[in-house]
Amino acid sequence: MPPLSASGVDRRLFLSSLLGAAAAAGLSGCAGSSAADTGAKGSTSAPLADKVPSGTSLKISSYQGVQQLQFKLAGLTDLPFKVSSWANIGAGPDVINAFRSKSLDVANNAGIPPIQAHYQGYDAKIVAINITRKPNYLFATKPGSDIRSVDDFKGRKLAFSQGQAQGVVLLRALKQAGLAYDDVELVPLTSNQFLTALQAGQVDIAPLANSQSPAYLKQYGSKGAHTIPTDVVDLLSLLWAPVSVLADKAKAAAVAAYIPLWAKGQVWAYEHPDEWNREFYVKTQNLSLAQAESITELANKPLFPPSWDEAVKWEQETADLLAEGGFVKEFEVDPLFDRRFEGIAAKAVSAEYRK
Repeated sequence: MPPLSASGVDRRLFLSSLLGAAAAAGLSGCAGSSAADTGAKGSTSAPLADKVPSGTSLKISSYQGVQQLQFKLAGLTDLPFKVSSWANIGAGPDVINAFRSKSLDVANNAGIPPIQAHYQGYDAKIVAINITRKPNYLFATKPGSDIRSVDDFKGRKLAFSQGQAQGVVLLRALKQAGLAYDDVELVPLTSNQFLTALQAGQVDIAPLANSQSPAYLKQYGSKGAHTIPTDVVDLLSLLWAPVSVLADKAKAAAVAAYIPLWAKGQVWAYEHPDEWNREFYVKTQNLSLAQAESITELANKPLFPPSWDEAVKWEQETADLLAEGGFVKEFEVDPLFDRRFEGIAAKAVSAEYRK
């Protein structure tokens, strides 16, 4: 991996590094095509259809095969639409590019990718919300590091992904510690580059998902790598889709039918940790049972709010935080939410899983 460049001064480097020059050059054209699609097929203000028309299909993201496995294990296999592809795509920038190329219709991400898409001029909306109350990420150090707290991040190189949940978790942690952006060196990377950068010592800190840390510590803990937990959470896990998809009445109906299954699949995994550990973490991720159990012990209880007001407030705070750093322009986030779908997930689960 070549040496990484610093990005603490020129915020424009983030866009080019995360999306590539070709994607950046096509932002305005893609935004225009999205608006054209909306006009051709309908609007996102039209009422949702009661039934999914025969022959309707969706291309759905399923990073590491999680969605199909949850559906299989939970017995949620009778779908009222066809899944033309399950895409192994998870990172926000990759999802946005897949949306643009029309190779993906609906995806599961955190709160920051929809903000990033808006900043790039691409029209997409949030259609389902799962509230996250406990941290899904912790900060990992490079081997041999003497960093013990977020206060020690000052003057260090921090892996930063502007368009992913890991990025906003880092920004919130810095703000909580009273550190300005200029107090640290933000290194632009996508999350799939974090481990390599840590291992090579090219960054001092990277935010890792709880599911990543056991394997990293097993390999590098004896060499002085360690983790720094915080109480910083990324509140939103969500489903979102391009406006061109949601303006298509048939596809919008299919998305509405998918949301309850998405919610029920997460509830099943939460209620069956032993089976999920064996079938997913051990069999597909090659983790030991002990490592799997350490991950599920930190798992968030799924919470699907009937009202999205808290989610909208959180998303606005996140957008404002990014704007403060010059990563995006200020804007009101309300249009990012397609309220036609509000409450669908909550109605699909028992009361204990409703916020």
